[in-house]
Amino acid sequence: MELILKQDVANLGFKDDVVTVKNGYGRNYLIPQGYAVLATESAKKVLAENLKQRAYKEQNLVKEANKVAEAIKALEMKISAKTGEGDKLFGSVGSADVAAALATEGHELEKKFITIAGGLVKRLGKYDAKVRLHRDVVVDLPFEVVAEKQA
Repeated sequence: MELILKQDVANLGFKDDVVTVKNGYGRNYLIPQGYAVLATESAKKVLAENLKQRAYKEQNLVKEANKVAEAIKALEMKISAKTGEGDKLFGSVGSADVAAALATEGHELEKKFITIAGGLVKRLGKYDAKVRLHRDVVVDLPFEVVAEKQA
């Protein structure tokens, strides 16, 4: 079943993508939830016209995302966390913590756009996260988890 996505769907595609999914997934979930519409010939023509008109705006968005990407690449992030024995953390460091650290550096991002390789971080050390600023702009963000200073 061919569908046109009306908004971003995790692990499937971005808004205005034409995707092929199984009939049940499309008919029972994507269409009723308002995430997609059937990709008929007329709908594809309307989509093509909309994409053509949006291409210019998209270029400006990509330029802005690239500027932010360069600024993020220059950062050296250290996230402090409470530790127990050795290098184990009390709790874990996730994408919300990385988003908060970026916010202190002046880059407001939602945590859903940040993906940490391997999921949650539970030990001290250096790690990598991927930050999606735009569908075409993804930045690798190295960060280090350090022990919180005891008072």
